[in-house]
Amino acid sequence: MALTIASREVDGVTVLDLSGRITLGEGSVQLRDAIRDLIAKGQKNILLNLGEVNYIDSSGLGELVSAYTTAKNQGAAVKLLSLTKKVQDLLQLTKLYTVFDIYDDEAKGIGSYK
Repeated sequence: MALTIASREVDGVTVLDLSGRITLGEGSVQLRDAIRDLIAKGQKNILLNLGEVNYIDSSGLGELVSAYTTAKNQGAAVKLLSLTKKVQDLLQLTKLYTVFDIYDDEAKGIGSYK
């Protein structure tokens, strides 16, 4: 199942609703392009809703880290929302859980940018 990305704006925060798989090839490229476009347009607050993402491979993880780093270098912030159990376990296993700001509640995630 390919990755689909829907973008919406909530209180000055761009929420990207992702669903599908973030894997080597199309999925990771889509994610990279979406985040780079937002940063290029001056969006500083990006919240990735991973509630519908059922699989991330090593390339997808690399893309999340790359998005985080790119954003940080541009004075923006990428935070994660609604991790599935599988994705949460993966982030804990790879010690990336401590790198990202992660929220279960969308309102809290959006509020964290203020």
